[in-house]
Amino acid sequence: MQRQQLDRQGLSTHEVEERRAHGLGCVPPPVTGRSYLRILRENVLNSINVILFSIALALVFLGQYLDAFISVGVISFNMLISLIQEVRAKQTLDHIALLTRPKATVVRDGQECLLEPEALVVDDLLIVHPGDQIVVDGPIVGNGRLEVDESLLTGESNLVTKHEGDMLYSGTFCVIGSASYRAEKVGVQSLAGTLTVRARAYREMYTPLQREINLVIRVLLFLALFLELLLIAASIVNFVPIVETVRMAMVIIGIVPNGLFLCISMAYALGAVRIVGKGAMVQKFNAIESLSHVDVLCLDKTGTLTTNSLELASLYPYGIDQAALRTLLGSYIAHTSSRNATSEAIGAACQEQTLSGLPVRQEIPFSSARKWSALVVDDSTLRGVYVLVGQLASGLQS
Repeated sequence: MQRQQLDRQGLSTHEVEERRAHGLGCVPPPVTGRSYLRILRENVLNSINVILFSIALALVFLGQYLDAFISVGVISFNMLISLIQEVRAKQTLDHIALLTRPKATVVRDGQECLLEPEALVVDDLLIVHPGDQIVVDGPIVGNGRLEVDESLLTGESNLVTKHEGDMLYSGTFCVIGSASYRAEKVGVQSLAGTLTVRARAYREMYTPLQREINLVIRVLLFLALFLELLLIAASIVNFVPIVETVRMAMVIIGIVPNGLFLCISMAYALGAVRIVGKGAMVQKFNAIESLSHVDVLCLDKTGTLTTNSLELASLYPYGIDQAALRTLLGSYIAHTSSRNATSEAIGAACQEQTLSGLPVRQEIPFSSARKWSALVVDDSTLRGVYVLVGQLASGLQS
């Protein structure tokens, strides 16, 4: 009885506060695992850079300013490229979200109200209409029936029919029908929140080439430092002049291939620029090398991480001029109650030619089973029966 009353009246203000106090409120997905400070620290204060900066500082003390400047310049250029690329990747990942931040229709204290997703709690009663995005996971309650677009989560473009007791998942869209559903998983616990966390996660992985180069550089650095210590000790014992000591120190430091970092960074940067030009995002430079070893690349169908939107590219009229066809299409979409990605694209492309306020006598909403919808318009200018089949519209004049 209490569950039935909850399914009709929703939660009260006191119940909402009580659930939020028990940690049942909406916790949004976190941003990417690394902050800007951490990115800066990992690219500047790593072990190799610290040693190279120390050598440059020693060169300054020895009066070899040009060599110190060249050494620091090579390291700084490498760091700058890495910082720019990783900051851009972080900003892109922070914007990844399967929810487009809509407001949800929630029943609170028996009244419908619009709330932000962050204000929802477990057991909230929500109402969804055609065109609404589902913002939490939960089962349908009552006698509602929906046809849901789950392409954002599954990549499948076919609508899925939902009845009482069936689960609705956040990130999906209601295309046909209306129903009420109860919030069961909210925020980061929902399916969309889980996928968003995985997409934003940062993973530190070194390629074989990077591991080999890091090993070589570390070995040469420690060897150079050991030889420098021996040289300083020998100079002190044998009273070698400072100028001669500096010259020998420069020969030893030359075994450290500082230019190797610059060459690798330039190669990775050029590869990243070419990939970005193809519309892909490079989170780490070493992904360029990893991709070079790929023979077969398997991708999911569009919809999983895309914006779930279409764009009308062109029209090909048959027996009617293009301006009249745009007027028919725009007016049809403006007066239909069933909305989907196709109708939104048509409406956006034909918005300027739309006629508003047309008297609609009857409507057959779009159905994924029929693959068409229809309007009966009783108007002196556009009187007739209009049918939209897929992306083709035909007017049957009465």
